[in-house]
Amino acid sequence: MGERITIALGQMTCQVGNKRQNLKAMEKRVKQAKKIKAKLIAFPELSLTGYTVRDRAYELAEPVPNGPSVREIERLAESTGVHIIFGMIEKSAKASAVLHNSAIMVGPRGYIGKYQKMYLPTHSVFEEKRYFRPGYKTPLFETEIGKIGMIICYDVYFPEITRLLSLKGANLIVCISASPSMRRGFFETLTTARAMENGVFIAYVNLAGIEDGLQFWGGSRIIAPSGSLITQAKYDVDDFIYATIDYSDINRVQAWVPALRDLRPEIFTSLREEAENL
Repeated sequence: MGERITIALGQMTCQVGNKRQNLKAMEKRVKQAKKIKAKLIAFPELSLTGYTVRDRAYELAEPVPNGPSVREIERLAESTGVHIIFGMIEKSAKASAVLHNSAIMVGPRGYIGKYQKMYLPTHSVFEEKRYFRPGYKTPLFETEIGKIGMIICYDVYFPEITRLLSLKGANLIVCISASPSMRRGFFETLTTARAMENGVFIAYVNLAGIEDGLQFWGGSRIIAPSGSLITQAKYDVDDFIYATIDYSDINRVQAWVPALRDLRPEIFTSLREEAENL
């Protein structure tokens, strides 16, 4: 694994329920990523289907990794040599009525792994617990392009996940998102905080455009371990951004602000006790 890697973010407006059209849009961006020699491209939360599918979630869900859409993304990754992260509705292999909001990672050699969203917002305009079962694992994927973790949207409000991924040795944490405009200020702040408190790179890729009256604000971004903004996409519209990041920056930042060294793990027990008694 080299220290420097070019990564891309495919901020997109989805056609709700139209997997074929959304896959075509992703293919176009993956080929664009290949042209600029990016080794990884990430797409937003539920980019395969769009976010506001509601009861259609059951008919649009597919198994992972043996469903047709993952297989198509595998072929695309193999033909371009680009690693791809995207969001989809995952159907459980054990019970077809059990669905997950999942992030999938595929590489040129095939399927790498998945992350199932842990925190499902069910408030305001959100109703994810009506459809999805929460995930329980925080896998870190050791790939030829680095140690990569994934989270999904509302997960960024809970620093425990990115902290755990960082303790496992993450170089890069990719947050795929479907954040509407009224949450913009929160996400711009929280993604920066997650990078700074852990001293790792954060790549945040958001939906753009309007679905069923919801305006998704875009604003995808790549953030350095120091918290500085490396690059940012336009607001509200489809966009494509990329940057070359240097993993050696992580060591310098973590030595400068050794937050991981200064952790007090005994506090975690108290945190659990207090949370259980809310």
